[in-house]
Amino acid sequence: MTIGKLGAAALLALAPLTTQAQTRITPEAFLDAVKGKTVTFHDFSTGELVGTEEFLSPVLSVWRMVGRGCVYGQITTPDGQICFLYDDDPDGIPVCWWPFEYKGKLMVRLATFADSEIQEVRSITEDGLNCPSTPIS
Repeated sequence: MTIGKLGAAALLALAPLTTQAQTRITPEAFLDAVKGKTVTFHDFSTGELVGTEEFLSPVLSVWRMVGRGCVYGQITTPDGQICFLYDDDPDGIPVCWWPFEYKGKLMVRLATFADSEIQEVRSITEDGLNCPSTPIS
């Protein structure tokens, strides 16, 4: 998926990604692009599959890592970030990401300065994860 499919309204600002440029995307534009769809995320540096997320609505998703079950997450969008608070999170602190486009690819970067984890969206499909339809909590 390229930024052209997200539309010009999705562009927020320019910021560096190492020596290359990235184009920040608003969380709302990202969620509009993936709402009702299932997205696979791969580690940018290794290419390994991190997990698959089905975006049930702009405020609810279900996440599945390789070899694990489904975990439902509440989605919020504070300060230009997309944040997920999953049902199995013991500390109650959401995981937040900055969405952006890089070399025509949709990406997310962990929104902490201590960890620069970047994940690449490799596919967006209409296929569901076949998880239970009701969140655990």
